This record gives sequence, structure tokens and C-alpha cells, in this order.
Amino acid sequence: MKSKSSILSLLLVFWSSLAFSQEIKGPIQVHPNGRFLMTSEREPFFWTADTAWELFHRLDEKQATIYLDKRKEQGFNVVQAVVLAALDGINTPNANGDVPFSDLEKWEYNEAYFQQVDLILGLAEKRGIHIALLPTWGDKLFKSTWGAGPEIFNPETAYSYGKWIGARYKDRKNLIWVLGGDRTPREDSQDLEVWNQMAKGILETQNPDNPILITFHPQPAGPGGSSNWFHQEDWLGFNMHQTGHCPGDSDFEKITHDYQLSPVKPTIDAEPLYEEHPYCFNAKEHGYSEAADIRRIMYWNIFAGGAGQTYGCHAVWQMYDLDKAPVNGPLKPWHKSLDLEVANQMKHMKNLMLSKSYFERIPDQSLIAESQANDISFVAATRDNAGTYALFYFPDGKETAINLNSLNGSTFKLTWMDPRTGVEFPGNQGASLPKGSNLSITPPSSGRGNDWILIIDSLD
Repeated sequence: MKSKSSILSLLLVFWSSLAFSQEIKGPIQVHPNGRFLMTSEREPFFWTADTAWELFHRLDEKQATIYLDKRKEQGFNVVQAVVLAALDGINTPNANGDVPFSDLEKWEYNEAYFQQVDLILGLAEKRGIHIALLPTWGDKLFKSTWGAGPEIFNPETAYSYGKWIGARYKDRKNLIWVLGGDRTPREDSQDLEVWNQMAKGILETQNPDNPILITFHPQPAGPGGSSNWFHQEDWLGFNMHQTGHCPGDSDFEKITHDYQLSPVKPTIDAEPLYEEHPYCFNAKEHGYSEAADIRRIMYWNIFAGGAGQTYGCHAVWQMYDLDKAPVNGPLKPWHKSLDLEVANQMKHMKNLMLSKSYFERIPDQSLIAESQANDISFVAATRDNAGTYALFYFPDGKETAINLNSLNGSTFKLTWMDPRTGVEFPGNQGASLPKGSNLSITPPSSGRGNDWILIIDSLD
């Protein structure tokens, strides 16, 4: 007979599973307007992703459950992870002691390794989390400046691997396929054909009732991200960027570049500066990133027209722990890094964007009534097509003149939102604001880390 304590424990596990259970009825899709993503039920899907490249490789079931429960609690709906992992993922075993291939020369797959991938995909699906699944990290094509390889992909092996892994997961409802893996295709090489063939293999396995969405994760390069090479490819459902790990002054320009392309496709920054990451990979000279840097990049991207935003933490992407070799100075183990500041603030951004008419939103810098330098004080603006609302992001609380003439109505309500807490309160001392072209706005506070969002709603 079970003890009262064991029965209580079982009940707690049961109620916990209910609390985190959220049915996913189908993969996310591109909205007909080409700008945004939607659920299989055509509801808005605001991509709120975490970077967990080593999830399948370094975590066991218990650890993966801890990780996914926390990210679910924090409001994330996508996790980016790699099957053939970045950190010597071919030769170094996963947390269960398994490697992906039982015989690499013959391309014989180790079923035990992929069963662990299956398990974690299922854990994520039960929590309503989609997995942005990278079949491989890019070092398995070429090692570049970092990566253990081995270099195993050419067009033929890429096609066959794409077809094999595509068939394995063709019925999964919580997958977005991501090719590339932190690599810029080289000129005078087979790189483009390798990725095109991998996409072809995956697509040939598609279940018509479970449509496939594919994108490409590059290194920082050129004016665009994936659009530099693949924008015209039919398999590319939406564009991805990596804006990188230096605190740039104009990261939003990459989103702006993609927003203007034809055909229209959604675009997302899938690797911005990570929280607690050494600036430009050099902690000794530059120190580590701070929350203010991360929020600025994210809101710039979204207000420039991004279909969502990825977050990353330097310790979490590599699932660093004390028994692992650190990559570039993580400050503490992954499980101690899950509650960093911006990880708990991502939900405020998602909730704000979903609180307004979603599919009609456009970037509109004409809402700013003065010229601006492309520096860290740049104020970004967005609104809906109908002109019923506008949002402004002030990175450091700088007084700025705005122009409301593109909005409908004669008077407007002002609300301030604190992106650190999600708290909203009336602006302009609760009084309405008249329409005008040179209205001076002073945020509640100023200085580094004093970023604010102004919400303007038409009262007519």
C-alpha cells in the first residue's frame, strides 16, 4: 500500500502535467499576408524563442524537463535546438552515453540517440512548445573558425539525411525545420546545393495533413540573413538573421532589409546578442552583455517588422555545467542561468504584441517627427494599417518629437509600459493628446536601462 507522501507526490506530478499540458493541433504556418506566422487554427503566433542548441546532446530527460518547464512558465513558445550538435555532436555522447551514428562510414543511425531526441520533442509538445529543429550544426559541412566536425555533408548525403530525418518526424506537430547551423555559404563551393538538397529531402517526406515550414540559420553576413542566398527558394518559408554578439547600433536594419523584399516573407532575428555573453567574444576588454542591450535589440527588431524574436543566454545555449568544458566564459551553470532578467521579460513583449490587432501591424518611422542617428538612442515606431494605435520604443528615455498625423482620430490616449515588468500606467497625466505633427514626448525616466514603450490608442 502506498504511503500518504508517495500518493501526494504522484498527485503533484499529475497536477503539474495538467498545468503544463497545452495541445498543439498542427505546425505553425505563414499567414496569407506573408508578414507573420500563425497557428494551424489561423490565430496569431508571435515567435518567442529560446536558444538551446545543446538541448538534445547534453541534457537527460530530468534535466530537459526542468528546462522546458521553466521556459514554458516564462512564456516561451519555441526552442531552437540541434540534432547533430555543435559541441562535437558526432563523437561526444549525449547525456545517456549515445552517439548519433552506430557506423558513420555506412551512415547507420544509432536508434538510441534518436529516441532521446524523440522523447524531448514529446516533452516540448506536451508543454505547447514548438522546436525549431536544426538537423545538423554547420560544422558538419565545414568547420570554419570553430567546430569539431567531422565534415560529412555533400549534396548526396545532405539529401539522404534530409529524407531520413524528414520521414522520422513528418507527423510531428511542433516542428519548424532550420537548415544552416551558424554557417555562411561559401562562394565557389557546393554549400548552396547541400542546403537545397537537404530541404528537398525533407520536403519529399511531407505529410499533406502536416505542412512543413523551413528556414535557414546563418552567421552574421551581408544586409540580410538567409535572404542573402535563399529568399527566392520555394522551400524557404521565412527568413532568419543572426545579428551576432557585439552590441551593434543598427541591428534593426537587417529586419528592415528583409521587410522590403519580394516575394514577401516573414523575418526573425534568431540569434541576437545573448544575455551574459562576452561583448564581441572578449570579456577581458569589453565585459559582458547586460539586459538593456538585449531588450533594445529585441524591440528594435519587432518594431521594424519582425515576426517574433529569439532570446539567448550564453550559459544555456551550451548547457554549460561544472563537468563540461566552458565555451568562451559562461558565468554560471545553465540551470543557474534560467532566471536571468530578460528571460523573464520576453513574455511582456509577446503579451504587448498580441494585445493589439496583430496581422495588420506595420513599421512606420514617419511617426517620429525628427531626424535620428542610427545609435543606441534610436526611437522605433510601429502601428496598425488602420491607424487605430501606435507603439514607440524609447531605448534610453530620450525626449523625442512624434507625429500622429498618420493615425485615425483627433484625440489619443497615452499609456506607458515598462518592458522590465510589463506594468502599464497612464501617460500625459491621464489627459488625452490632440493630433499633431510635432508633439514632444518625455518618457518617465532616462539613462541606460531606462527603456520605455509608449502605447497610443485612438479615442475616436
